[in-house]
Amino acid sequence: MKSVAVFCASSLGKNKIYEETAIALGNKIASKGMRVVYGGAKVGLMGAVANGALQSGGEVVGVIPGFLRTKEVAHEELTELILTESMHERKTKMHELSDSVITLPGGFGTMEEMFEILTWGQLGMHKKPIGLLNIDGYYNSLVTLLNDMVTKGLLKEVNREMLLVSEDIDDLLEQMEAYKAPEVPKWISKDKT
Repeated sequence: MKSVAVFCASSLGKNKIYEETAIALGNKIASKGMRVVYGGAKVGLMGAVANGALQSGGEVVGVIPGFLRTKEVAHEELTELILTESMHERKTKMHELSDSVITLPGGFGTMEEMFEILTWGQLGMHKKPIGLLNIDGYYNSLVTLLNDMVTKGLLKEVNREMLLVSEDIDDLLEQMEAYKAPEVPKWISKDKT
């Protein structure tokens, strides 16, 4: 892994451990010589990840729609700040610039980003490892739901296993380094998307 896209909240949440872990994740990614690609904001957990990586001398690329930059939330001290026209273009650009994904606590936008990347992987459009950093059990209910989806026959176990989950940064990164994407049936190919 050389470049990690990080999806997370533009707020800090109520638990200080979210911010502390976001900073630690940025530090860890940078210390391993990997680039952080994220949503480009200076606020919330997004800003914490970026600042953590920058403090450790890491390369940080922000990708932000122009309309959000004008609201003065863009982080102007990054290695590179890329402006896009839309939220969808932002996600596509983050996908292009990264070879792995980590999701931290967040709301609707964070969930949408993670699930679309998971869906693209399920369809064979990429083979990137996708990690969920389950800080202080934030995603316990989501993990339970995903397991229920498998039990109820609406999600294949092999696809559920695409989402790597841990409460520990080092453990999650190790899982991601060892990840092997599932084989997708031949009737679905990148050329037919």
